[in-house]
Amino acid sequence: MNDLASGTSSWSTKLVHGGLRYLEYYEFRLVREALQEREVLWRIAPHIIRPLRFVLPHHRGLRPAWLLRLGLFLYDHIGGRRLLPGTRVLDLGRDAAGAPLNPDRFTTGFEYSDCAVDDARLVVLNARDAADRGAVIRTRHEAVAAERGREAWSLTVENRTTGARETVRAKAVVNAAGPWVQDVLARRLGSASKARVRLVQGSHIVVRRLFDHDRAYILQNTDGRIVFAIPYEGDFTLIGTTDRDYAGDPGAVVATDEEVDYLCRAVSQDLARPVGRADVVWRYSGVRPLYDDGASEAKAATRDYVFELDAPADGAPALSIFGGKITTYRRLAEAALGKLSPYLPQRDAALSGWTGREPLPGGDFPPLATTQLESDLQQRYPFLTTAHARRLARSYGTRAETWLGAARDLTDLGRDFGATLTEAELRHLVTQEWAVSADDVIWRRSKLGLRLDPAQVVAIDAWMATNMPA
Repeated sequence: MNDLASGTSSWSTKLVHGGLRYLEYYEFRLVREALQEREVLWRIAPHIIRPLRFVLPHHRGLRPAWLLRLGLFLYDHIGGRRLLPGTRVLDLGRDAAGAPLNPDRFTTGFEYSDCAVDDARLVVLNARDAADRGAVIRTRHEAVAAERGREAWSLTVENRTTGARETVRAKAVVNAAGPWVQDVLARRLGSASKARVRLVQGSHIVVRRLFDHDRAYILQNTDGRIVFAIPYEGDFTLIGTTDRDYAGDPGAVVATDEEVDYLCRAVSQDLARPVGRADVVWRYSGVRPLYDDGASEAKAATRDYVFELDAPADGAPALSIFGGKITTYRRLAEAALGKLSPYLPQRDAALSGWTGREPLPGGDFPPLATTQLESDLQQRYPFLTTAHARRLARSYGTRAETWLGAARDLTDLGRDFGATLTEAELRHLVTQEWAVSADDVIWRRSKLGLRLDPAQVVAIDAWMATNMPA
């Protein structure tokens, strides 16, 4: 009903990962599938996904070293790892990764591989790819009514901005409403569900950069949870996440002071430099729509996905999706099409697995060539600073040139809104990526909200209000 990725996907820890801690809950199938997808996604979107090394300090009195070694051995070997380097043991007294840590707590650690992702851009690029292949993308629209026919569904769709309504017919309906999946089932599709969704709140904070190297930390907390401290957007560190059950409107969730204090304490006990609430430059929170498997604690709830297919003999089918995680989104979509394939045309194409081979828009270059792409972009457009070229390469990949065009200097890109955001880029985001507000631009199409001041944000909104296509 709102912008792409505004409901849940942009509020993640921004990782494409197997989920090391899920091994503790014997989620071997989920971890294996996620590890397999890790390099698949990196290959099809190398501009927005990058390899990241994680440092796991051994905390005496918590998980024993032998258990960590065993978990990391499995992590290295059950997912078909090819490009990412494997685990190694660190002497934290000598390795640079030990410098930011509390020297009284750690002497040994382990370093392993996962990937970081721009989660909101991953959603936008999937939408852009679908549109390029003929799909119609309607942001800020709500399905206000649905009627099941024998051969097809008839849905009434309302534009949330103008109030205009139209009717859409579909051979099948996929209910991928995330935290609202049961609400859509009951209020729109008129069905009761056997599966249940468990709403779990996850909050994060962003602070100024806490360490000089480019590795992340996975820190064990005394309550059994883990907290990540991840290099973020060059000058910042992302810290998260919390896990607690949530009741209420998923669209109204906020990161509470209690959660912020929890995250600050969690990293302060392990880092030499303490972090407090005053250090936080941004906080955000989202609600994870997990499948309710009856786990007693939110942190133990499965991240796997479950389908519920409603396909009566005398009516069109509807598929509802419970749970899931961003790393396995592509496999989830393939499995969903597998469930619906008996009811859809072009069944073979739907099940061919092509999404694991075709790059997402801008991702048509080798996964280890991002630095070369940045250099090539700066060579063709020498007026771009190194930081500007890096941001464009890691946002748009090879498609940056589609809107940079024949620009010879920065003035050819139009008005400068600050933090390297130009009028040419804004126009591209409006016409090609469905952006309609400053928030769409500075928090989902980018993270320039970390660098822009309030007056600059107002100027972006004002420009967009007068430059939206009819």
